[in-house]
Amino acid sequence: MPEQPGDPPSTGPIDAAVLDRIAAHLLRSARFESVHTRPSYAPNAIVADYDLGYFPSGVTRASLRIRWFETDDFSIHYAEQYQTNNSWECRWDRHPNDHNTREHFHPPPDASTPGDDAEYPPEWRDVLASVLSRLDERIEAFWDE
Repeated sequence: MPEQPGDPPSTGPIDAAVLDRIAAHLLRSARFESVHTRPSYAPNAIVADYDLGYFPSGVTRASLRIRWFETDDFSIHYAEQYQTNNSWECRWDRHPNDHNTREHFHPPPDASTPGDDAEYPPEWRDVLASVLSRLDERIEAFWDE
């Protein structure tokens, strides 16, 4: 169906080549127990599960779900699940939308919308490095408490 005038522009198709490079990068990191490239339950994404040895015992899962588009738009969603059935999540986004600027961050604990306007580097490597650095700080904070 063609876009209607006034519709926000589309993110375009998934950039499979960039997703493959991101997956290869994540596979080299000791942070992750597993990295799945475009699994059947998320065919447009990379899903990386953290090694739970980095977390206190109450965390039952911590994961990243990354989508990258040919337009260089992206969505990087981080989620932690707990034994209490609660969760903590946030999301870094670059995409056309009606709720924020193109680049924005959906803050924890629930990745709420609207989020906070943000600025990200243009290159996927720099975006990923920034996100992983922030998540490293999050994980280290568990042990500082």
